This record gives sequence, C-alpha cells and structure tokens, in this order.
Amino acid sequence: MKNPQVVDAATRRWRAALFLFMLATGVSMASWVARTPAVRDALEVSTGAMGLVLFGLSIGSMAGVLASGGLVRRHGGRLVITVGAVLLVAGLLVIAGGAALEVSGGVFGGLALFGAGMGLAEVAFNIEGAAVERTVGRPVLPVLHGCFSLGTVVGALLGMGLTAVRFPVGWHLAAVALAVAAAGVWTVRAVPAGTGREPVVIGDAAGTESAEGAAGTADAAGSGAGGDGRTGGVRGQLAVWRDRRLVLIGLIVLAMAFAEGSANDWLPLLMVDGHGTGATAGSLTFMLFAVAMTTGRFTGGPLLVRYGPAAVVRASAVVAAVGVALVVFSDSALLAGAAVVLWGLGASLGFPVTVSAAGEGAGPGDASARVAAVSTAGYAAFLVGPPSLGFLADHVGLRNAMVVVLVLLGGAALIAGALRRRPGAPVSDVPASQPDLV
Repeated sequence: MKNPQVVDAATRRWRAALFLFMLATGVSMASWVARTPAVRDALEVSTGAMGLVLFGLSIGSMAGVLASGGLVRRHGGRLVITVGAVLLVAGLLVIAGGAALEVSGGVFGGLALFGAGMGLAEVAFNIEGAAVERTVGRPVLPVLHGCFSLGTVVGALLGMGLTAVRFPVGWHLAAVALAVAAAGVWTVRAVPAGTGREPVVIGDAAGTESAEGAAGTADAAGSGAGGDGRTGGVRGQLAVWRDRRLVLIGLIVLAMAFAEGSANDWLPLLMVDGHGTGATAGSLTFMLFAVAMTTGRFTGGPLLVRYGPAAVVRASAVVAAVGVALVVFSDSALLAGAAVVLWGLGASLGFPVTVSAAGEGAGPGDASARVAAVSTAGYAAFLVGPPSLGFLADHVGLRNAMVVVLVLLGGAALIAGALRRRPGAPVSDVPASQPDLV
C-alpha cells in the first residue's frame, strides 16, 4: 500500500470546502424532512397528494443529476457547484414562502429548484471527491458522505427543537437558506477550477480549453473521457454500462440509495401516521436515523479494510433489512423507533462504497465516467423512487409500502459479490486503514 502523500494547503482547503458544503446540504435536506409533517398539515393534503408535492424534488433532482456530468465535462466542477448552490438556496427560499402562504404549488416549485441544485452539486462533488482521493492517497468519499449525514443530524436536531416550540416553517427554512448561501460562497472560492473538464480536440492534436482546464483534467479527467483518449458525450456516458460488473454495482447502489431515500422522505410521517407518535417524536426518530448514518460512515473505514467492500455491503444490506422489517411489522412504536438505528447503520456505507468501487482499477478518465454513472443511478433511486411510495401508501398504508425497501435490500445482499476488488487493481484503489479527516 502506498504511503499517503503530503497534502499542501490548497488541497486541504479544497477538501475542507467539499466537507463543509456537504455538511450544509445535509442540514438543508434534514431541515426540510423534519418539517414535512408540519408542511403537510399546513397544506392540508393527503399522503398521496404529499407524494405529488415531493415529486417536485424528484423532478428537479433528476434534471440536475442528468445534466451535471455533461456540464462538469464542459465547464469543470467549480462552475457546476456554483450554479447548484444558487439553485439550492433559491429553492429553500421558495419552499419557505410556499409553506408560509400554504400554497402547494409553491412548495412543489421550491422543491424542484432545491432538487436541481442538489443534483447538480452532488454529482460534481463525487467527481471532486474522487479527484481528492487520488491526490491525497487516502479515502475521502466515505467521510464526504459522512459530512452529509452529520449535517442531517444537525438539521434534524434543529427541526425537532423548532417543531417542539411551534416555530414557523417558513422562517426556519429561510434561515437555513442564508446559512447554506454563506457556506456556498466559501466553498466556491476554495475549490479549484477545471476538475473533471475534458480536453478539447482541435484538428489532429489534443489540447485543452485552457491551461486551467488542463490542471483539473490532469488529476480528475473528464467525466466521459476514456483512458484511451475517447471523447465523452452521451454516448460515452452510456458506453460505461457495457461492463457487466458496473451494471451490478449500479443495481446495488439503486437498492441502497432507495433505502436511504425512503427514510429521508417518509420516516417522520411513517412514525406519525403508521405508529401514532407525535410530530416531535417523528423528528426525533429521523434524528436517530441520521445519527446512525453518520456513525456508520465515519467508522466504517476499518471494516472495509479488514473485510472488503463486498462483505461489508452484504452485511449492511441485511442489517438495514432487519431494521426496516421491525419498523414495518412491529406494533410497538418504541421498538420501531429503536429499529431505525439498524436501518441507518445498514444503509450508511452503501452509496460511498459503491461509488468508490465503480472507479476501481480504471484510468483517471474512465474512473470519472464510471463514478458519474453510478452516482447518477444512486441519486435517481435516492430522490425519484421514494416519493412513489406515497401512491402505494394510499392503497396499502405507509408501513406496508415499505416492504418494497425490504425486497430491494434483499436483492442488494444477493449481488454484493460484484463489489469484490479486481485482482489487478492498483494499490492506490485500496483504502488506507483510516479515512481522511484533515
């Protein structure tokens, strides 16, 4: 295993900026989730109608996710993160206004803007994080996603406290928007330009759009460029899926991200409507889930080193399935609330481990393309799949609708062997004994 490189000040700022904005994104997401019961009551809509409102987040998120890879290849990660941050803040402000005025269409539109910003930024963040990993020689992605989870803990605590004192949802989300804006300004200034930007071929010679772009592509390469110098585009994005192993990894991330997204979208309402708890208890349950997610992501590094990603993800899927089963089938609200800890621990490592495995053993260009592809699949499941449970819940109840999550987790456990490291993988693809925190 190669020794970690000495990290210069610019790279430390780059890494810290990624951590900070992922933390802010987690705070904003959890702030919305924790207040969903209050928003639903203010809008006076059914669970199925709330699912329609949540589709605003899904539509915006998928638009952002699908556009992000191409925009990063064309303009680099920093510009994409900038646009994403602006949309995310604008979305929070629109949601705040819609909730305050009790307008469902306003909340839907705000969620669409919020989702578009998150989709644009987070795919770019995975590409940036993979580039930082290659630069510092230590795992970064698990901690990066751990910062998102830590943000959800902070946001859930904040939401729980403000729910308990009946603080207006609109003012709450507006304050979060201002905090995210401040974090976004510092982040954009610290992230280097050009990461993920593709070289432009002029005539018969391969050049770059600028010297700045060349600096970024030297480390992270274009999202769709191959290691053999292929150009990207939609065809390049689709070509990576010819790899059967990558298809299986994509299916695993679909299941694990769906399990995480289902909790983010529905857990407070699941406890309120399915187990008869109060709104504050529903927010507390989501906070427990977020704490479990954070714990799993910050402490999972040694398990990955000792047992490997395949065994860890298989065990994680089983643990998450046990937690979901207890939430669905137990009639005890107390037991169901405790079981979300298993749900969160089991779901915690699925996304970052599969994203890291996607880029394993490939050249820088191919690695970025594969990371972007798997990230897109994961975010699609995380953001688009769970709202559809609302329609199913109108017919069978929200608790029974969660059986879908159980089935997907079982499938992920069965195919987790696809995450075994390739025999010829470079040593730099094997994580160090501890994740990179500083």
